[in-house]
Amino acid sequence: MSGKEAVISHLPAASFFGEASLGGQKLRISSEYALEPNTIVSIEKTVMQNLLHREPTFAEQFLAHLLSRNIRMEADLVDHLFDSNEKRLARLLMLMANFGQGSKPIPVIAKISQGTLSEMIGTTRSRVRFFLYRFRDLGYIDYNTGGMVINSSLVNVVPHDSTAFWCQGLCVEVIT
Repeated sequence: MSGKEAVISHLPAASFFGEASLGGQKLRISSEYALEPNTIVSIEKTVMQNLLHREPTFAEQFLAHLLSRNIRMEADLVDHLFDSNEKRLARLLMLMANFGQGSKPIPVIAKISQGTLSEMIGTTRSRVRFFLYRFRDLGYIDYNTGGMVINSSLVNVVPHDSTAFWCQGLCVEVIT
């Protein structure tokens, strides 16, 4: 590659990665690293395929993961195209704390550097620091020795709409 690096996703606990190999991708286009102590289990392609065929509950969970990841990546793309750095940071912090994920929010997120946050939202470290101070002053976040506390009021920074559609025939999806 060109030597450039960008954080493209934050993976919550109990996530899969490398799933594109199931669709025939020969070489990985990204790599992952843990932000805190972790256990990573490698699953061979044939083993994973067998699991998906034999275990309907597991297959359902895996499909839910794929859909969730696709939705998250599409929202990230829209964020980068249309939203301000401040909204992208707020959305990332909410994702890291599991707000709106269907599971119970984890208000305290692990320590993460301002540099990593800036890479994840595509801005400078100084802008992230500015927004974090603003969020703290507004009561949206708080710092403690165990990490950053994310208050549910941060959701006010990021508008959201969830409507599903179905198209019969030729359709075009346009970001507005």
